[in-house]
Amino acid sequence: MDRSLVSVRAALVLLLAALAGVAAGLLSALAGDGVAGGLLAGLAAAGGSLPVFNQVIAPDPGRPGPAPREVRAKGGKGRG
Repeated sequence: MDRSLVSVRAALVLLLAALAGVAAGLLSALAGDGVAGGLLAGLAAAGGSLPVFNQVIAPDPGRPGPAPREVRAKGGKGRG
């Protein structure tokens, strides 16, 4: 059993998203939105922060991933 089910990067991204959701939910509930409002705010914050943390945290160096895309200028005549 050399290989784990979840990479360290994936665990970190999910943990940070969960922490952001818990923090937002607690702050919302303490502000007076109630338990249901805090739960909805926490779920929204966790769901919204997941793609952000996924983009911010660098990929694992040993895992294969998609090749970086080459940025090309669009064809046509330039202005100026």
